[in-house]
Order: sequence, then structure tokens, then C-alpha cells
Amino acid sequence: MRARFMLLAAIAGFLGVAMGAFGAHGLKNVLSEHQLDIYKTAVNYQMWHALLLGLIASLPAQRCLTWAGWALVAGIALFSGSLYLLAILNIGWLGMITPLGGLAFLLAWALLAHVAFQHQRNSTHG
Repeated sequence: MRARFMLLAAIAGFLGVAMGAFGAHGLKNVLSEHQLDIYKTAVNYQMWHALLLGLIASLPAQRCLTWAGWALVAGIALFSGSLYLLAILNIGWLGMITPLGGLAFLLAWALLAHVAFQHQRNSTHG
């Protein structure tokens, strides 16, 4: 699973850089300022969460971390994906999908915090 998450992190990071460059150079004269802000938010969240996915891939395998990894993959697809489409296609209902991705991101961070808390607790009581 760790290798799969590292591959997904690399793909997400690569696509984040590509989407950022495309937005900065290919879309800056096409999209409104508001749409560009939405697009930049998608790139920003994708990059940060691609990094977190890479971190999770480098940690020892644990069930909570596996769930966190899949939550990050879902969050990148739902949050950033819906914002990319919203910015480019200007289809308002896509904004209703974005919070689901945000919840997936929150779940991933909460699971990581849970694992860290358990590790800290075990190392002080063990």
C-alpha cells in the first residue's frame, strides 16, 4: 500500500504543478479573477495534500494511515477536481461537491492526528 500511495502522491504532485502552470500561463487571460482564485485554491490544496500523501506513504503501514491515504486521494479528486471544473466550466452545482472533498481532507488529518496521539501515548506509557 505504501508504494501505491507514493505513486499517487507523485501523480498528484505532478498534476498539481502542471495544473498550476496551465492556470498561470494558459488560463490567466481566459478566466475571470474570481475563477482564477478558485483555480488557485484547487492547486494549493492539491499540492499540500499530495505532500501529506507522500508523508503517509513513508510511514510504517497502519490501518488508520491506509484510511487516511485513501481519504486524501478522495479529497484531492473531489475538492480540487470540483474546483478545477467549477473554475473552467463555470458550472455552479459543482461547488456542492467541494465540501465532500473538504470532509475527506479533514478525515485524513484527523486520522493522522489519531495515529500520532496513539504513538505518543504508547511511547510515554510503554
